[in-house]
Amino acid sequence: MLLSVVFSFRNEEDVIPELIKRMRRTLDPLKLDYELIFVNDASTDGSLELLLKYHQQDERIKILNLSRRFGLAPGIRAGLQHARGDAVVYMDADLQDPPELIPKLLEELKKGAEVVHTTRTKRKGENRFKMWLTKQAYRVINLVADIDIPQNTGDFKLLSRRALDELLQLREYDPFMRGLVRWIGFRQAQVFYEREQRYAGQTHFSLLRSINPVREFVRGLTSFSELPLYFALITGLLCCAGSLIYLLAVLVRRLFSGTHLSAGSAVIVIMLFLGGTILFAIGILGLYVGRMHQDVKNRPHYIVESKIGFDDDKTRC
Repeated sequence: MLLSVVFSFRNEEDVIPELIKRMRRTLDPLKLDYELIFVNDASTDGSLELLLKYHQQDERIKILNLSRRFGLAPGIRAGLQHARGDAVVYMDADLQDPPELIPKLLEELKKGAEVVHTTRTKRKGENRFKMWLTKQAYRVINLVADIDIPQNTGDFKLLSRRALDELLQLREYDPFMRGLVRWIGFRQAQVFYEREQRYAGQTHFSLLRSINPVREFVRGLTSFSELPLYFALITGLLCCAGSLIYLLAVLVRRLFSGTHLSAGSAVIVIMLFLGGTILFAIGILGLYVGRMHQDVKNRPHYIVESKIGFDDDKTRC
């Protein structure tokens, strides 16, 4: 059996030595073949030079250098596309997700699971407000989505070759990976663990320094549900009905009691209310149109600048 482990990373020079050390310590006793695929998302530190030294010592360490910064999801896809394993694990490179959990994932694979998720029971060292927002975001997505996405289940998973091949057939330009892995179906299992703090350096996905959490929420909301479109339609209809009722109430009050609200104030309130509703509906439609626009352009998910340790010539996908 060949196991592929994929890391999509950017500027992790301080973490890579410890990461490789723990990966070897975890996988070597399992007596299986493995490859470690590092997808370099245009790092600006010494990560690449460090990995090149490790590759010279161990050919199982392979490197994909992307031509520019494409982001986490395209990096994961690039690594999955180049993985040769009978099973593939993809995870972050910051050591918040412990490599020591991989044997448990393999146990679930042996029991028949095609997809194995890791679910965090505790997240050490993370901002409580960010965690609260994340929890609410998952609740909203699960409320409107066509699939159920487990809370506190991130980008640390194991896929069988069968599940991976099905996943790679999905050609969405801006994929919500956590949802797509659930969408493909098959038998899926969960392994629970406590997530650690970063081993070194600073997170690249903090709430205030990165828009990634917001983009992930939008991906999840628009990838698996049309309910926001219906919400915009229903809201528009309710606003129209409310405006008509308000107008009738003003007319009735004026006819039977002789008193009425200021016409100018009433018009301003109605216009502001309807204007806000229209802009809100247009914004929702814009999110879906924007996703369709990206798909129609059919640009590659990523472009590989160079590869170390691979025999094939895939550079675009």
